[in-house]
Amino acid sequence: MYMDLFPVRPQTSRPVGCWAELDGFDGRGHDALDYRATMIVDCHTHIWQSPDQLGQMDLGDLPRTTRSRTSRLTPGGRTIWRTIPAADPEHHWAQSGMVDKSIVLAFKSRYLKAEIPNRFVAEYVSRNPEKLIGFAGIDPTERGAVDELHAAHDELRLRGITMSPANQDFHPADSRAMKVYAEAERLGMPILFHPAGQFTEASKLEYARPYLLDEIARAFPRLRMIIAQMGQPWIDETIVLLGKHSNVYADVSGLLSRPWQAYNALVSANQYGVIDKLLFGSDFPYTSATECIETLYSLNQMAQGTNLPVVPRESLRGIVERDAISLLGIE
Repeated sequence: MYMDLFPVRPQTSRPVGCWAELDGFDGRGHDALDYRATMIVDCHTHIWQSPDQLGQMDLGDLPRTTRSRTSRLTPGGRTIWRTIPAADPEHHWAQSGMVDKSIVLAFKSRYLKAEIPNRFVAEYVSRNPEKLIGFAGIDPTERGAVDELHAAHDELRLRGITMSPANQDFHPADSRAMKVYAEAERLGMPILFHPAGQFTEASKLEYARPYLLDEIARAFPRLRMIIAQMGQPWIDETIVLLGKHSNVYADVSGLLSRPWQAYNALVSANQYGVIDKLLFGSDFPYTSATECIETLYSLNQMAQGTNLPVVPRESLRGIVERDAISLLGIE
């Protein structure tokens, strides 16, 4: 159905290895970077065919440069403009050359009339399964959610799940969602919990608080969970969960477009001893992996000339090079 959308094109590949910080700066105020042999996994990327598939939802912050513009109707009936970056599969493939593996997220929300179809993502990742890993979009408020989960796992070979209580209009401990968690735990499928969209008027922030996932982690201790964007703006709640539950992780996607927020989040994670639970994510197409890695390695510039704490360089490198595939059980 979607195969014609995915032409086979050569990919610009990076040298073997990944970005790693060298001692000192490059003379322009930026950390010098080098390549060292290891693997980079981008745990948080999006694709879509058309901005219309996002319905009333925005998944990330507006990028510096954009390639698409569309209008939408708010629940109040007024038309507003939003600028959405291009996220077609060809663009995603071209931008993924700097990472070794990339998780591609489908999504579905009956509440916000959004759907990035599971089959669309599955057919894209099937073109290069050594590099691309698909996560299914499952909306637990739909009657057939568990059946759709089985189809995503058995037929489409998707490896994880994307959910967003704030954007799908359900309390994380809703009985319908608990059935999805139970099946995901049984099937060994990690769940990425996406936060509320900053510009999504209808998102329900009361369902977005990371502490609400504590009950889920206690009820399903073998279920691997990723709190996207460190659960911002409630980053401290996420940090507590990372220390409390062995199978709860967080990604840094979205934060790296706001360096001051990212700096404070990583300093806190380091001081609480949970920085090893953080996974790299770019939030493509809102930012690129290259931009995010460079920002990550330069965060300590915030503290230059001050008594502010810094994040150890090896800890920053650890985020970029973490073996997320093994941690999430999706080898």
